[in-house]
Amino acid sequence: MKKGMNKFSFKKLLLYAALIAFVIIMVAPLVIILSSSFRSPGNMKSPLVLFDQFTLESYTTAFSKMNYPHLLLNSIMTTGGSVLAVVFIATMAAYPISRIKAPFSKGLYYFFISGLVIPAQMVIVPIAQMFRTLNIPNTRFTPMIMFITCSLPFSVFLYTGFMKSIPVEIEEAAYIDGAGLLRRYFNMVFPLLKPATVSVVITQGLWIWNDYFFPMVFISKSNQYSLPVGMLQFLGDKENPAQWNILFASCILCAIPLIILFAILQKQFINGIAAGAVKG
Repeated sequence: MKKGMNKFSFKKLLLYAALIAFVIIMVAPLVIILSSSFRSPGNMKSPLVLFDQFTLESYTTAFSKMNYPHLLLNSIMTTGGSVLAVVFIATMAAYPISRIKAPFSKGLYYFFISGLVIPAQMVIVPIAQMFRTLNIPNTRFTPMIMFITCSLPFSVFLYTGFMKSIPVEIEEAAYIDGAGLLRRYFNMVFPLLKPATVSVVITQGLWIWNDYFFPMVFISKSNQYSLPVGMLQFLGDKENPAQWNILFASCILCAIPLIILFAILQKQFINGIAAGAVKG
């Protein structure tokens, strides 16, 4: 009995050690970035000592040079508009897939989730050529088409699994009371999708907010850039060296809205992921 307890404790010790090592690996770069963002340009090449300096010069420079309020508004418009469209389209697609017992439902479901295995970078060239042929302007709204398209597979997958956990009897009772299809959906089903919706908002919103690829490809005017693209100017080039302290400060400024959002919605996010994984 004692030997078994020692063995169990040793396994727990290894597990905790692995978890601590994982946390250190994940958190260490963030701590280094945060510490370096408070350093002056002249001390960036000196040996790293965490939080040995505290100056807000890097933050004020990043705030003004990248026109942070304007780029923040661009990112909010792009991310918010894309996420709203994804939630609306994904819920409307997942509802018949999870409720209608027909052969096409399963085929439609597999059609959506097949997009999970197709890299967006693989189709970016023909899509860019198609946009050019159709004379679609390169504005902040152009990447939203790609964001919405690439976000639908995961969102439909999550919503479908979550809707299967909602009892059909709720809708049947509303149907007996004379409620139509749209009324049953918006008044009965959609309010119950809050955990899944929060999960979609956080996961897809996080990706859209941080994405550099699509805005860089489809936006040609600098005043319509998002925050990740706006940080490019601090990387430097052959003539101008990289301004690492300002770049790190701009990374922190870019992450602050996401940290606030996740802190508010983290409970619903965990519930939505767990329900979608178990019931899907």
